[in-house]
Amino acid sequence: MRPDIMLIGHVSKDIMIDHLGEETRLTGGAVVQSSLAALRSGSEVMAVTKISSEDASLLEPLQSPGLEWVICPSGATTSIRNRYYTEDKERRDVELLSQADPFTLDDIPKTVPRVFHLAGLFSGEIPDDLIEPLSSRAAVALDAQGVLRTMDGEGDLLFRDWARKRELLKFVRFFKVDAAEAEILTGCTDREEAARTLFSWGATEVMLTHHTEVLLYSREGVYRAPYTNSSSVGRTGRGDTTFAAYLSWRREHSISESVRFAAALCSLKMESPGPFSGTVAMVLERMDRR
Repeated sequence: MRPDIMLIGHVSKDIMIDHLGEETRLTGGAVVQSSLAALRSGSEVMAVTKISSEDASLLEPLQSPGLEWVICPSGATTSIRNRYYTEDKERRDVELLSQADPFTLDDIPKTVPRVFHLAGLFSGEIPDDLIEPLSSRAAVALDAQGVLRTMDGEGDLLFRDWARKRELLKFVRFFKVDAAEAEILTGCTDREEAARTLFSWGATEVMLTHHTEVLLYSREGVYRAPYTNSSSVGRTGRGDTTFAAYLSWRREHSISESVRFAAALCSLKMESPGPFSGTVAMVLERMDRR
């Protein structure tokens, strides 16, 4: 199988504590949210992750036709505690409890996908030095959280600017940021200006997500589509889901339609807990409502 998308990133043993103090444990991480969103958008997906041998069973519920998991050995499995302070889940604290080993170029299968989707959770998980070599094999899609998020000595989340952004963005075809990440990278509070700046540094298609909309900046113009979710119970994974849906639909569709598809799919996802579990038909119906 030549996958349409090869996802690379750590699976996480997530502990979710909502604003009422109720705790839920699940298998999460950008690679989980993204792989299922891409799969259910019609893509053939290969997901490359690192977990300890004692956690191999974590992936059993995630097996599905069209989704191949490649497990690389690691001394530990990433585990994250998310504590939410509001019902809409826009405010949270993130604590890293344990972390899997970084990826190396030797960990990446020789299979050549149409797109490498680098879905890291924290800086250093997918080292910067992998970006250029992977770009020589296929298009690279990069989520900014994997180069900006880091932890202090006590395991608390920090965001730091990406030192190599101007050097490496020219090797990235698809670059995804949220509004806060875009401001860290560019210093711009205006979302369109921030996306334009990232484009000027080399990324070909820049996606910027905000709680109200999806914005895409490219040479062809600026495209927007609103989120239309009626609730936010499935807010976790919003950016991961949106980006993966866009990459999947973009294979055979225009930028404009792909932005609309991604916003509609993620709107449906946010109305139910967990990764997107719907169908393309449901997404197209949601798109037709606008």
